[in-house]
Amino acid sequence: MILRHVTIDAGDPYELAKFWSAVTGWPIADGDEPGDDEVLVVAPAPVPGLLFIAVPETKAVKNRVHIDWVPDQRTRDEEVDHLLSLGATIHEDHRQPDGRGWVTLHDPEHNEFCIERSESERTA
Repeated sequence: MILRHVTIDAGDPYELAKFWSAVTGWPIADGDEPGDDEVLVVAPAPVPGLLFIAVPETKAVKNRVHIDWVPDQRTRDEEVDHLLSLGATIHEDHRQPDGRGWVTLHDPEHNEFCIERSESERTA
């Protein structure tokens, strides 16, 4: 099997896709536009895309599944600062004095995701 998409419920799929497109640098699919019930952020192969689907209810409890991200061009802390500038908020900060740990953030619709240390930080 091949994982095609990670699907995320959204109140406004296009706005949430714009946030995640800015986070990842991946484009929104051609033809997807504001008001659509489904909006895809297209990832480079073989990475699955992020598909945002309109639902009527708002998020009420903690996600049962979330995505862990590893920065590829910034440190963990630089990436957290960048994401905060895009509209993310810190949910839980698990950074440790020795540099290990991660940060759990919320996207604009309060879906949890984590930022771990970059590969270079983990091998240093």
